[in-house]
Amino acid sequence: MERVDVAIVGGGPAGASAAHAAAVGGADALVLEKGVPRADRDRLGPDSTDAAGILDYWVDIMGIHPDEFDDGVVQRELTRAEFRGPDEAATLTSTGIDSSYDKFGYTFHRARFDDWLRDRAEDAGAEYRAGESVRGVDTASPGGDDPRHVVELASGESVGADFLVLADGPQRTVTNKVLDKYLPADAAASERLASRTANHIAYQEYRRVPEPVYEAVEDALVFWWGVMPGETAYPWIFPNDDRVCRVGLTMPIGLDVDEFDREAYALLEPGDESIPQGGEYIRRLLEWQYGDEYDVEADFPIVEDAGKRGGTETYPISSTRPIDSPTGAGIAVVGGAMGTTSAFHEGGDHVAVRTGAIAGELAAAGDMAPYNRRWKEAIGDEVVRNVTMADMVADYDPADWNRIIGAADAMLAAEAGDGLLAQPYRSGWESVKLMLGYKWNKRRVKKDYVGIDESEYGY
Repeated sequence: MERVDVAIVGGGPAGASAAHAAAVGGADALVLEKGVPRADRDRLGPDSTDAAGILDYWVDIMGIHPDEFDDGVVQRELTRAEFRGPDEAATLTSTGIDSSYDKFGYTFHRARFDDWLRDRAEDAGAEYRAGESVRGVDTASPGGDDPRHVVELASGESVGADFLVLADGPQRTVTNKVLDKYLPADAAASERLASRTANHIAYQEYRRVPEPVYEAVEDALVFWWGVMPGETAYPWIFPNDDRVCRVGLTMPIGLDVDEFDREAYALLEPGDESIPQGGEYIRRLLEWQYGDEYDVEADFPIVEDAGKRGGTETYPISSTRPIDSPTGAGIAVVGGAMGTTSAFHEGGDHVAVRTGAIAGELAAAGDMAPYNRRWKEAIGDEVVRNVTMADMVADYDPADWNRIIGAADAMLAAEAGDGLLAQPYRSGWESVKLMLGYKWNKRRVKKDYVGIDESEYGY
């Protein structure tokens, strides 16, 4: 049986970052990635896709400055984010959070980002095997010279490791089975982390847009809120290079259109018998915004050789809260597998990279015990912000979004100071209510934002 110091299940941003940190620390690190093809990548790689970009303070959370990337990873530098409701709009030019990065943010090429992280890990001495599926993990207590963990591969081979990093993304195909071994039968991870009530799906298309449209959005992230039904459901336009934009959306799975007023939502039609599919939503968004000036199908063509396949991508988003890891067993759960991807801001590469790096560093040092404390110190504030905002807007309808975006615009117009939620008293009662509601909910969430606490694991 092959032996390594650290076995890493999953080769996305979290897994590759764990491998890099472990190898830098002198450990023998092995990444096992099942590998999927993409139209815009020459080799097999992770099935992780992010439609967003990186904001200024996310650069510090991630710990990688964009100047370090190879050419072509960064697509566009950003100056703002535009939040549009049914009738109101607000533009944010600063996150209000201190950062070492002097731009608002940037968008990036997903596959090149993954490849850069993989190459960085391999250059540090880690081994990255794409096309290697993991069937299961035996984490029985070791005896004598036996490894603490034995990773069983689909090929029939096995790998023994002293430490195990689980980075298999929000679907947790391996993670749930491993965690179940350390949890009571009536509190199994496979049940608690299933996200049956708020699971989200994201869909996006790569479209080449007319020059005037591109000039209007080439340095912005544009979001629409309150135009399609569902908890934290929203479409977006994000700029890439060469007049290409990613036009996409995030929405919960399993909505019943009859539970919503079709006339209240800009992207629903009176005759809808079900919630539209992602592609239909995108067509309606583009027709709504640009149909008076352009022939959408002719003037906004899909770029066939971009993304996963045919210029389109569909992928799941975890809507569970982050979980602690059974560090007493030498196991760390990182990235999307631990629940750090947010259906509210849709994304999580910055926290995936950071949690993976922490896990790899500790594995190389031979002690995983500090991991749960370390990840909370590094990303706890970010997670609390996301959970707080998602909870606040969970039941919003179009009128609520108009009200909240209008209040935000008033706060920004009043130049409130050090951020969107700071000192809004000069901008009206709605702004005051927004600020007070956020602060109250944040205090509540901060007390209990972990889905599985470390104390629940048994060894």
